[in-house]
Amino acid sequence: MRRCFRRGFLALACLGTLASSGVAASAKVVTLDWAIAETLIALDNPPVGLAEIPQYQRWSGAERLPCGVLDIGLRAQPNRELIAQQAPDHVLLSPLFMRLIDQLNTIAPVTALGTYQLGDPLWQRLQRTTHTLAALSGNHEQAVAMLDAIEAALDQQKAQLEAQPPLMVVQFIDARHLRVYGENSLFQSVLERLGLINVWQQSTNQWGFSTVALEELLAYSDATIVVVEPLPLEMRDGFESNALWQHLPAVKENRVVRLPPAWSFGGFPSAARFAELLSEALLAR
Repeated sequence: MRRCFRRGFLALACLGTLASSGVAASAKVVTLDWAIAETLIALDNPPVGLAEIPQYQRWSGAERLPCGVLDIGLRAQPNRELIAQQAPDHVLLSPLFMRLIDQLNTIAPVTALGTYQLGDPLWQRLQRTTHTLAALSGNHEQAVAMLDAIEAALDQQKAQLEAQPPLMVVQFIDARHLRVYGENSLFQSVLERLGLINVWQQSTNQWGFSTVALEELLAYSDATIVVVEPLPLEMRDGFESNALWQHLPAVKENRVVRLPPAWSFGGFPSAARFAELLSEALLAR
């Protein structure tokens, strides 16, 4: 496993890897990517700039951020002046925002890190993410400790989750459409480590989800449905007025688990949060 860490993280910006770009220890980083941000925060080297902080908090469940993290605007259209004011040593993107490289590399070196690019199993990619970002602060020991703690917690939760029903993990897009998580997803990776069965075996995109109409869930009558918040604004009052949802067998038989937000495209902090929330909810049933 350590051999894959030494290979370094996939740098897609064609600007060289972090290790060869001269980034100093405890580098000042600006990022548009929430998985990168939460991992840096967990490693005690929070970014000085992060895009769409209110939305990040809404989708990840992060109620507080460390002092000094500035909101730099939209992920798709960040505020270049605010970024420049932070005098970052590096700007980190996901491949989704590669088109911004030419705009941002006049401020600081830019690298796109492909955590959710298909290839190795996601868990291995997340490990490389963590170790590469730890290199920014020279704190490999903290990265190792964090990963060991997450694995230990997952093992403990798995031991408690015996004889659980098959699950389906979803997030609502609107009142009639959902993302259902399966292969390649963070949620699926967590389910596997908890020894839980995911009934969704349909093909998924590189982010690990399928977009489906609500009525397609009727075919999965034996599954317990795990709904990960946040709900869309039109559903903020809940499910009571959604007649089709109320018609699902899982709803009629009280086989629904509703979880607070956990960032579905996150790093190990989101994986640990989802595992803890799911385990607590299943054990409380």
